Amino acid sequence: MKALVLAGGAGTRLRPITHTSAKQLVPVANKPVLFYGLEAIAAAGITDVGIVVGDTFGEITDAVGDGSKFGLDVSYIPQPKPLGLAHAVLVARDYLGEDDFIMYLGDNFVVGGIEGPIRDFRAARPDAHLLLTHVSDPRSFGVAELDAAGRVCGLEEKPAHPRSDLALVGVYLFSPAIHEAVRAVKPSWRGELEITDAVQWLIDAGRDVRSTQITGYWKDTGNVADMLEVNRLVLEATEPRCDGLVDEHSDLIGRVRVEEGAEVRNSRVVGPAVIGAGAVVAGSYVGPFTSIAEDCLVEDSEVEFSIVLRGASISGVRRIEASLIGRHVRVTSAPPVPHAHRLVLGDHSKAQISS
Repeated sequence: MKALVLAGGAGTRLRPITHTSAKQLVPVANKPVLFYGLEAIAAAGITDVGIVVGDTFGEITDAVGDGSKFGLDVSYIPQPKPLGLAHAVLVARDYLGEDDFIMYLGDNFVVGGIEGPIRDFRAARPDAHLLLTHVSDPRSFGVAELDAAGRVCGLEEKPAHPRSDLALVGVYLFSPAIHEAVRAVKPSWRGELEITDAVQWLIDAGRDVRSTQITGYWKDTGNVADMLEVNRLVLEATEPRCDGLVDEHSDLIGRVRVEEGAEVRNSRVVGPAVIGAGAVVAGSYVGPFTSIAEDCLVEDSEVEFSIVLRGASISGVRRIEASLIGRHVRVTSAPPVPHAHRLVLGDHSKAQISS
C-alpha cells in the first residue's frame, strides 16, 4: 500500500499567513501540521509516499526532503492547479500504479492514528473505505448518508441541506478501482473534480464502499480557530522539560517545555506551553495553550492561547490572546499620544471623566 498526501492547496482561509507560507507547514506545538500526518503514515507501516504539491513546492520539499527523517521514501507529484481531490488522484496515476493507497489531506489532524482503518481495509479489501465523524455544521464538509444497514449510500460535497451530520474526514482508503471513477466524473459547480462524486460513482456502479466512524479527534486546520484548537489539544499532552535557561526570577508552572537555547528571564510561564529553541521570554507572562516558536522574542508582554511563528517579536504589549502571529512579525505597543477632553457644560452640571 502507498500513501498519497495532498499538500498543494492555496490555504485561502489562513491568509495572510499563507500568502508567504504553505498552510501544511503552519506549526502546531512548534511542529508543522503536515509532519503529524507523515508520522501517522509511517506508524501505520506505509513507507512509499507521494506528496502532491502546487505553488508551495519549494517550501514543502525543503521541509520534508526525501522523507528519510520520518522513515519514508517520498516522491513529489506536481499539480499545476488545485482542481479538486479527484484531480489529485488523476495526476498521481503513474505513481500509484495498481497499488491500494491511502489518501491523506496534509492539513488534517487525526488523533489516534490510522492503523485501525488501514488494518480493516486490508482485511476486507473494499473498493473504498471512508472515515466519517459527526459534526455540528455539515454544510462545510463532504457529507455521507448511510442506509439502514450502515453502508454508505450517498455522498454530497458541502450541501446546502445535508442529509446527515456525518462528515468525511480527510483520510480515504482506495483500491485501484478509484482510477476509473475519477476519470468518469465531471467538474462540480465549484469547477473541481470532487472525490465525493468519484466515490458516488463507485456506489452507483455497485462497488463495495465501506466506512468507519472515528471516535477520536479530527480537525481540518484550514482556519485560525481550528489551528488554535488543535494547538491546544496537542499541548495538553506536553511533557514538562527544560533544556534551556530559566533564571531564578522566573516560574514555570504545569506542563511547560523550554527547548534548547531558549531563555526565560524574570517571567512566568503557565502550561501547557512550549518555548522554542533560541526564543527569549523576558519580563513577560506566557499563558496556557501557547506555542512560541524558535528565535522569537517576547518582552514586557502577555501572551495566551496563541501560536507565535518563527522569528516573531512581541514587545511592550499588555495582552495578546487567541492569535496566530506569522514569521518575523513585529508587534509593539503604540506610542502615547496627547489627548484632551473638550467640554461645553451648562450650569450646575456633573461630569465623570476616566483619566
